[in-house]
Amino acid sequence: MLVTLLTKTYAQPKTPAEKPEKPATGSRVLNVDSSITTKAEVTIKGQRVPYDATAGTIPVWDEEGKPIAGVFYTYYERSDVKDRDIRPLVISFNGGPGTPSVWMEIGYTGPRRLNLDEEGYPVQPYGVKENPYSILDVADIVYIDPVNTGFSRTVSKDIPGSKFFGVNEDIKYLAEWIATFVSRKNRWASPKFLIGESYGTTRVSGLALELQDAQWMYLNGVVLVSPTELGIDRSEYVQRSLLVPYYAATAWYHKALSPDLQKKDLTDYLPEVEDFTVNELIPALAKGGFIDSAKRQALAVKLARYIGLSEKAVLQNNLEIPTDFFWKELLRDKGFTVGRLDSRYKGLDKQDAGDRPDYNAELTSWLHSFTPAINIYLRENLHYKTDLKYNMFGNVWPWNNQNDHVGENLRQAIAQNPYLHLLIQSGYYDGACDYFNAKFSLWQLDPSGKLKDRLHWEGYRSGHMLYLRKPDLEASNESLRKFIKEATPKPGEAAKY
Repeated sequence: MLVTLLTKTYAQPKTPAEKPEKPATGSRVLNVDSSITTKAEVTIKGQRVPYDATAGTIPVWDEEGKPIAGVFYTYYERSDVKDRDIRPLVISFNGGPGTPSVWMEIGYTGPRRLNLDEEGYPVQPYGVKENPYSILDVADIVYIDPVNTGFSRTVSKDIPGSKFFGVNEDIKYLAEWIATFVSRKNRWASPKFLIGESYGTTRVSGLALELQDAQWMYLNGVVLVSPTELGIDRSEYVQRSLLVPYYAATAWYHKALSPDLQKKDLTDYLPEVEDFTVNELIPALAKGGFIDSAKRQALAVKLARYIGLSEKAVLQNNLEIPTDFFWKELLRDKGFTVGRLDSRYKGLDKQDAGDRPDYNAELTSWLHSFTPAINIYLRENLHYKTDLKYNMFGNVWPWNNQNDHVGENLRQAIAQNPYLHLLIQSGYYDGACDYFNAKFSLWQLDPSGKLKDRLHWEGYRSGHMLYLRKPDLEASNESLRKFIKEATPKPGEAAKY
């Protein structure tokens, strides 16, 4: 690998013949404006793709133009492209809200992927390998770590977290940062796409409008991976009812259903449960405690059959099953719990009694594999040398959740920009951002129905990180490739209704 260090982002890169400098170590103070570039190649779909990988920081400035934080990023730019103006740029975020972009960078779309087995479980030795399914063949990608995640930090402890830690605060400063990045990298002419996972979907939904309104930057596409509720109102009983298809998928996966249901394929089974949820369960729960007793009993029988729990457990919870209880109850008689973010994962509790699991089995597994891999990759492969701790989960609390209207913001952005398309990707086994709540958000996003030709949803047989299972990694990246191509207008195609 060839390595280039820029002491300032505007500095001219060294030639490959020059001996590269290395970032200073021995300090945990962030350099808010620096970058280092490596050259590499990856084989994607049988094609060799050369690229430059830049790891660095760009400042966040206050109203007086003084740096108040440095945001860390990694930027992958295909190096054999002659016309960058027509080359799509994908701007990628993860969620938390206190996590960096590590998950999608080395798990999903980037040119290097961490070592996992085919279902997504940790293997040793830790590290990364080529990702033959990366979207780098069709788009350049920048992965961004918001303040206090990854290597991103404020310049001092005196800078209040309230400038960054909130739904709208986060959107505002990151839109400004994106505009700076696009200017520095000369990407204003490029078709642009935002992709976010989990809380990152809240972030990019808000950014779609903020970039238009405050930075005058117009997008071609937004991708929501395992989306949140996007600030779209729903009553508590509707929210809990929408979890039923997820419960059914989980019960199917763990073979907890009756033989007649178990023999059906998952995607043949779920529409039946979705129909029950929308047309029977939700209308009945709207009556609260005044549901007819015979109707209540009949619903309990049907619900228990669909989700693998006993009728007694369903009735004791008034037909509204809490997630913690489900994760504890489904496999209680087998001595296991199931994971929150991915219910394919099983956990072991101290005792079988109780109403919730002792820990999140899936998250423990992911930290097991991702943490060493990203530290090895950034420090050894991309040569970003620092003694800063890489925050897999950073302190971003208290987080201001007031005035969360990002779903409406996204709707406005799509309505105002005829170029803008939306793709939602969900895992059937995700219990934190479940797939049917994502469908519900999609339905509610555009009450008029006038935008639905540009709104798309896809489901995968994985959990929250739907790309960890190898068949879904391949299929979901191919879907992104198709989405980017279809949402990029042909030369001369005007943005108009």
